[in-house]
Amino acid sequence: MPQTYSVDVPIVTDATFDEEVLRSELPVLVDFTADWCPPCRMIKPVLAEMAREEAGRLKIVQVDVDSNPQTQRAYGVLSMPTLMVFRKGEPVKSLVGARPKRRLQQDLADVR
Repeated sequence: MPQTYSVDVPIVTDATFDEEVLRSELPVLVDFTADWCPPCRMIKPVLAEMAREEAGRLKIVQVDVDSNPQTQRAYGVLSMPTLMVFRKGEPVKSLVGARPKRRLQQDLADVR
């Protein structure tokens, strides 16, 4: 089982996705990631930092696509990293690719 890259960014699985993401009171940013993906590794520290800063406003979690194909398929995730924002159980925004923190904050300004 893959390790979480930060205590601030928990791992969500096919089995826990419904509870952790779809039923969350907060908007949830899901990082669809893979160990073999260099851009995924680049964005991990950005997401960990944002998870600490946005605690209480935005929940950030990761889904390893290799270990959780059901969730990957359900949302049509084909490229990694894909960042998908869920609000009240529905996907409301999708971003593909790593980006610097400032740009990610700008991209997410309308969903927090």
